[in-house]
Amino acid sequence: MKMIGIGDNGVTGLLPQYIEWINNCDVLVGGERHLAFFPQFSKEKKVIKGGLSKLVDDLQKETRNVVILVSGDPLFYGLGSVLAKKLLLEIYPYTSSVQLAFSKMQDSWQDAYITSLHGRSIKGFAQKIDGRKKVAILTDDKNTPQVIATYLKQYGMDEYDAFVTENLEGKNERCRFLTLDEMEQATFSSLNVVILKQRHSVKRSTLGIADEEFYQRKPEKGLITKKEIRVLCVQELQLREDSIIWDIGTCTGSVAIEAAKIAREGAVFAIEKNEGDLENCLLNQAKHRTDFIAILGKAPERLNEFPDPNAIFIGGNGGNMEHLLETCITRLLPGGRLVMNIATIENLADAMKHLKNLGCDVTILQAQISKSKPILHLTRFEPLNPIFIVTAQKGIDK
Repeated sequence: MKMIGIGDNGVTGLLPQYIEWINNCDVLVGGERHLAFFPQFSKEKKVIKGGLSKLVDDLQKETRNVVILVSGDPLFYGLGSVLAKKLLLEIYPYTSSVQLAFSKMQDSWQDAYITSLHGRSIKGFAQKIDGRKKVAILTDDKNTPQVIATYLKQYGMDEYDAFVTENLEGKNERCRFLTLDEMEQATFSSLNVVILKQRHSVKRSTLGIADEEFYQRKPEKGLITKKEIRVLCVQELQLREDSIIWDIGTCTGSVAIEAAKIAREGAVFAIEKNEGDLENCLLNQAKHRTDFIAILGKAPERLNEFPDPNAIFIGGNGGNMEHLLETCITRLLPGGRLVMNIATIENLADAMKHLKNLGCDVTILQAQISKSKPILHLTRFEPLNPIFIVTAQKGIDK
């Protein structure tokens, strides 16, 4: 069974050997657009449409000579990677759409970050591309070039210009350099690739964003996990690039934002019971180029809306610690870590008891930090409130 990549130029772009295989096969499989390139093919045609399960079942039982047509490189965000796990295939790629787009742009692409919004949510896109010099994006009818432009402007990513290719190698091919404002107002064919390129470099913020850089509740400032404590908590979470994180009692969103910048290929889910604090969290997301789910609610309510996490941070428990911890540890993935800040010895004792009853390995870090402060021409130290940082690790299933 052969899988052949094909471009929008149809038969013109295929090698003679590929055309011979197609003409001599018993069953030709492909999308409607691909099959239309072969109107003279008189044997059986199967259209790829909707779910793949029935198609896979049919092809697994097929004993005849089958050729499958797919766009571009079948192993580049294509059907090849899916079907190769189910079928014995010989795969013959065509040039990928991204490679063609960069050739039209006349720019190198070995240093580009390549991602797909085709059939995917744009949520989390900001932290994925923040600071990247070149970004190639596969789009769809929902995540259009116009939507991407509006999204980038929302997160202040105006350092990018765009190059948009449409109907590559087809009759209606069009390639344009555009500003974000121009891309937001233009119209495009549904078959397009967007390339973003920085006009000037932008530095990503490092771990430990200054407290003053966050929108906070006024006049009651201080409802934020302070930078020094925040850094300690984030390192205790042991985040990876693809981690799924919960931030419970997110307030300004400071921990969630730091986490999102590390887990830029993962996802962050935050919950906050105070409506004003949640509004600040959303403002801080836009300011710090992070995009994650943040909802209004009091945990453990609504946590069922989040996927199971690798890491959980609890900034406040609202007086229902036992139920909250039981919910969190139950949902935490094996080997995952829960980190919580506690200010009193009574709450520390309760947390230790509940976490140990839940079978966790628990460690405590007592943080007593003082910061220098000028006084006339001298310097003194001003202490932060001491805090207990409790870390619980869930066992790995055997």
